[in-house]
Amino acid sequence: MQEYPYEIQIKNRLYQAVSLSNNFSILKLSIMREYENMKMWKCENKRTTQNQNKAIGQPPTATEFDIKTRVMKKLIIFWFSALFIFIACNQPSTNATDTTKDSAVASQTSAFIPTNANEKAIYSRAFNAVIWGIPAVNAELMHESLLNAKGDFNQVVYWSGLINSKNQTLTPNPDVIYINPFYDTRQGPVVLEIPPAEAPSSITGSVDDGWQTPLEDVGPAGVDKGKGGKYFIMPPGYKGKVPAGYIPMSSSIYTGYAILRSNLTNGSKEDIARAVEYGKKVKIYPFSQAAKPPQTIFVDLLQTSFSNIIPYDMHFYESLNSFIQREPWLTRDMVMIDQLKTIGIEKGKTFNPDARTKEILTAAITDAHQWIDEQYEKVFDPPFYEGTHWALPAKSETLGPMMQNYTDPNNYPVDGKAVAYSMAYFCTKHFGVGQSYLANIVDNTGKPFDGSKLYRLHLPANVPVKLYWSVTVYDRQTHALTPGVSYFSRASTTPGIQKNADGSVDLYFGLKAPAGKESNWVPTGPNRGFELLARFYGPKKEFFDKTWKLPDVENLKQ
Repeated sequence: MQEYPYEIQIKNRLYQAVSLSNNFSILKLSIMREYENMKMWKCENKRTTQNQNKAIGQPPTATEFDIKTRVMKKLIIFWFSALFIFIACNQPSTNATDTTKDSAVASQTSAFIPTNANEKAIYSRAFNAVIWGIPAVNAELMHESLLNAKGDFNQVVYWSGLINSKNQTLTPNPDVIYINPFYDTRQGPVVLEIPPAEAPSSITGSVDDGWQTPLEDVGPAGVDKGKGGKYFIMPPGYKGKVPAGYIPMSSSIYTGYAILRSNLTNGSKEDIARAVEYGKKVKIYPFSQAAKPPQTIFVDLLQTSFSNIIPYDMHFYESLNSFIQREPWLTRDMVMIDQLKTIGIEKGKTFNPDARTKEILTAAITDAHQWIDEQYEKVFDPPFYEGTHWALPAKSETLGPMMQNYTDPNNYPVDGKAVAYSMAYFCTKHFGVGQSYLANIVDNTGKPFDGSKLYRLHLPANVPVKLYWSVTVYDRQTHALTPGVSYFSRASTTPGIQKNADGSVDLYFGLKAPAGKESNWVPTGPNRGFELLARFYGPKKEFFDKTWKLPDVENLKQ
């Protein structure tokens, strides 16, 4: 039977809708639109045929109309067949495990259907606001946690021991002592003092603004080259002189923070105490009080909850609004002013969306969350080492502009930033100088890591680092430390770690340690997916030229 052009066109549209749609609502909307188009097309063609017959003196014919009716009936059957197949194919498998559900963001999107053009605009602009705003929200969440811990800007949060799961920041390092100053330049320049390195004590770290754009690195791998110094952090538009003896840092917005790691050597209690004492030599204070600096306030968070896990709900927009109210607009971001107004975020005004707008914003961030996780998985292609699944946690096309403060006007990787700051919370100015990282989310067979299984990672001898290496387990869904486990990593500084006869090390990840391998085992959460991050502090040439290679993680199938 002959198919007419419009019939073929609709079939092609519906096939495309089925193949591209991630949810029932999108397919349903496509079918509704085509149904309305068919009704208008049917009526129009009926009128045209009648007018043509009347013009040539012929009685009305039902032939053309009957053809159209046949086509419409046929397409209705096709529509609902496609809908039935789509629903059936997207039913969750009864054999799916909890690990599969938790190993990544659930493969679901919102059921949002716009009722008018304005709702479409709110949804679209909210989706884009999430992608654009993740770095800012990431930093704002730390400020919220700081206030909840009774701290504030121009103070230092620190951990008086190795962090535990009360620290729910994104992929933190559990093998260092964290010293994190938060600065606020709204009242003028701020001074950050970094102590000189005193073997074996040293600091590895960077200062970032609230957009998580690095101002500069500090410590032996930074500007002061281990000599220490007074960093002069200037507010946006500062016109004053930089005083002699200070290291200038220009902040594009008012607030930011430093991620400083006081390094360990052997991880003993004495070593931890030494690193804490050295880290507390860091100082922060307003430059206006530099003649007689006040005592720096340190807030110990070892037993206090502190988090910047991205909340994919209304709290995201609330945090973004707080950030927007405080910080100046940057020229590169001014295109977002009207975008944010559409969703109710505007400088000088209260963010107070109505119930329907909240519904739309929730749908948008649900879909954005899935999109971000899909982009995160693409970070691992291509891998760092050919034939493995290890990769840098951010692509070079994202890292380069971030480290250069987006000086190239033709390159602004908003999407890449969203992915990077959905799972981390700082950027170094000179990647690979003080530290480097490799991430992994699958085993040697390409299957996602499953917390209920046992895995082995073989680290060849002579890991190319000047300071230390470590491998840490994180929850795949939150990118934070796994709650309920006693520790999260093994490192070259871990007391009692076992080496093989050739100097290599085997690490194990799973619910239970293999017999005799407890010192080299990292526990995982039951029925939870996980991911790994390998750190290399003071990386050497062999790391970058890949003459030393980290192999894939082996699934021991137990």
